[in-house]
Amino acid sequence: MQSENRHLNKDFSEPEFFAELTPHRSLGRTGFIILMCFIGGSCFISGMMFLIMGAWPVLFFLALDALIVWGAFQLNYRAARKLERISIWPDQLLVQKFEPNGKVDEHQFNPFWARFEVKRHEEIGITSMQITSRKRRLDIGTFLNPDDRESFALAFANALGRAKRA
Repeated sequence: MQSENRHLNKDFSEPEFFAELTPHRSLGRTGFIILMCFIGGSCFISGMMFLIMGAWPVLFFLALDALIVWGAFQLNYRAARKLERISIWPDQLLVQKFEPNGKVDEHQFNPFWARFEVKRHEEIGITSMQITSRKRRLDIGTFLNPDDRESFALAFANALGRAKRA
C-alpha cells in the first residue's frame, strides 16, 4: 500500500487523502528467473535420468510440470497488476479500480453520506472493508494482506472523518 498526494480531480486541487492499493507479491522478477532455472534444471536432469533408464515418456510429464508452474506464475503476475486508487476531497470520495485487462471502474461518493464499514474476525483481523452510501456498497482492498488492511482502515477512517467535519 502506498499513500501519497496526487493531482486527480477536475480542478487539479490536492486531495486531502490519497491511497494507491496494490497486491503484494513476494517474488520479484529476478527471484522468478532463478526459481524457473532451478525447476527447469531439476526437470531436465530428472528427465535425462529417466530417458537413460528407458522411461522416456516421463520426460514429457516433467516438461509439462515446468510449463504449468511457469503458467501459474504468469497468471499470478497478471493478477498483481490490479490497482485501486482512493481519493478524498471535501466534496468527493473517488474510488478508481484498475483491472489487469485495462478496464477502469470509477465510483464516486459524497463523503458526508459515505460510511466506512469494516468486518473483523477475532483471529484474522479485518476480513472485509466496504464503502456504503444509501443502497450502494463497494468492496475495497480485497487483495490486501491483514497488516495492510489494518493500516489502510485506520488512515482511511480518519481521513473520511476529517472530510465529514470539513
